[in-house]
Amino acid sequence: MLADRYVLGRRLQQARSLLQQNKPVERSLSDIAARVRDSSARLTARRTALPRPDYPEELPVSGKREEIAAAISRHQVVIVCGETGSGKTTQLPKICLELGRGVAGLIGHTQPRRIAARSVASRIAQELQSPLGQAVGYKVRFNDKLSESSYIKLMTDGILLAETQGDRFLNAYDTIIIDEAHERSLNIDFLLGYLKQLLPKRPDLKVIVTSATIDADRFSRHFNDAPVIEVSGRTYPVEIRYRPLGNRGAISQLKMDARQQGEGDETVQGVRRGADNAANAADASIQKWQEDEEDLELLGQDLMGVKRKARIESRWLQEDEEEEAIEEAILDAADDLLRLADGDILVFLPGEREIRDVADHLRKYQGRSAKLRHIEVLPLFARLSIEDQQKIFRRSGTTRIVLATNVAETSLTVPGIKYVIDAGLARVNRYSPRAKVEQLQIEKISQAAANQRAGRCGRVSNGICVRLYSEEDFKARPAYTDPEILRSSLAAVILRMAALRLGDVADFPFIEAPSSRLINDGYQLLQELGAVDQQRQITEIGKQLARLPLDPRMARMILAAKREHCLREILIIASALTIQDPRERPMDKREAADQAHRKFADEQSDFMSFLKLWAFYEDALKNKKSNKDLLNQCHQNFLSFLR
Repeated sequence: MLADRYVLGRRLQQARSLLQQNKPVERSLSDIAARVRDSSARLTARRTALPRPDYPEELPVSGKREEIAAAISRHQVVIVCGETGSGKTTQLPKICLELGRGVAGLIGHTQPRRIAARSVASRIAQELQSPLGQAVGYKVRFNDKLSESSYIKLMTDGILLAETQGDRFLNAYDTIIIDEAHERSLNIDFLLGYLKQLLPKRPDLKVIVTSATIDADRFSRHFNDAPVIEVSGRTYPVEIRYRPLGNRGAISQLKMDARQQGEGDETVQGVRRGADNAANAADASIQKWQEDEEDLELLGQDLMGVKRKARIESRWLQEDEEEEAIEEAILDAADDLLRLADGDILVFLPGEREIRDVADHLRKYQGRSAKLRHIEVLPLFARLSIEDQQKIFRRSGTTRIVLATNVAETSLTVPGIKYVIDAGLARVNRYSPRAKVEQLQIEKISQAAANQRAGRCGRVSNGICVRLYSEEDFKARPAYTDPEILRSSLAAVILRMAALRLGDVADFPFIEAPSSRLINDGYQLLQELGAVDQQRQITEIGKQLARLPLDPRMARMILAAKREHCLREILIIASALTIQDPRERPMDKREAADQAHRKFADEQSDFMSFLKLWAFYEDALKNKKSNKDLLNQCHQNFLSFLR
């Protein structure tokens, strides 16, 4: 077994050392012989029990099975590219099994997201007719389902990266599949660079990189012109319809009904006009008072505060109006599509909050449309519970509207989709070199991402994709999404590289090298945290930080908290800072939400509010009568149960 090779090598070195010192080696050699026999027996047993896979003939990748197998046999690295739905994610591990891979070491199969790792593992296990956790298992943060009899291990790319700390040569694996490499996350780019350095030291290791049709040649060049095998997608024609928010034509009857019942359009406009008027009045007053200079400086500062508050209020209202416009546009589009023919609809939205808002909006108006009355509304995002995720893959017989983040863009194939509604937005993590902070911003998606989304509805029949933006807007967007490594803080990457002794980050074989400014900013932050010294060498503190799977700033905070004897409190605060705010503020219940949240407010610090929130949850958890009771308490206090 590959995992035994490193241990046995060290044992042999120890035995040689004993011989050179004229010390007895019989016991050491006996232990080595026993370990070799045990490893050989396990290898034979695994080879005997190796599953014999079948391949669904309807999947395009099945037709390329022999070509892919031949390429894997002849080359250390193979690039397989094809559109989502071609079957590459589920069938490639089975092709590797048929080649005898997975016996001496595991077939490691990475996914960008936990939801995909679990669902793909479940699917492959089902196709191999093996209970999940036996021949096929998975490992994600806080959860794993593997056994000694496993051949295929699904995991997030972050898990594989973390394993490099204790297994630098990845001896646990004889094959590694990096799936969805075109997403170009920070983890994926770092793994691809790490593997490029590792391959000469592990000639027995096979690497398969899968990608959509974009970027395949770039991956091939990165691995010294590795062969590229293209697999066609299983697609039907998809009609693209542009329906920009500002020019949607006739307003749907549903929206007219809502307006006739006075659901706040005029009120919102009135408040917004009031906010603008307040800001303009403050401008005029400030100008007047500034002419009088020092005597009225304090009053001028007060008016500046009024102006800022009014401008912020106006901006919030504008954002709310845009969100309401998207909700109405989705409602209109869904109603119109279902009038053409029944079929499931996949709606792409930027995040969890938008998904919940749109879900509430759809359910609110279901009774007013004959077509929407009997639909099933299902959310889909990475943090969704396993039970709720599985609902996506179980057909209920009713028409479904699935509201998803970009997790459904490539990582998961939602079955039965006939229509796609694309808001054209996604949440993107972006580092600001000037402010030296990372922000999760809502941005327009690229043309490549938009085309990926459109392709989700051409799997079972002719499809229609409704884009809630204009064709001109689409053509003006960038062709591809820029890689995360070009828009993220590099502190965590630099720290990991230093801990693994991989050399200077500027010399690391990234697919695309980050700018010197990003590299310098990363080192500067690590120096401020005490993780590296002035010579950019890792310190003892840095080694401790590298062992924690956290942003270096959060990890440093936790180390300091241990020294200051406040670890419990800081763990709560650090946890809160790594997720979206659990306090919800629905658009139609803002005042009630604000009132409910006031008991968590703290004049000293917003951080203290997190402690009050946790204390409330702990008390509710301890005194709950049932899980439903706990859920109700969270809802009554406008708190997200999932967070």
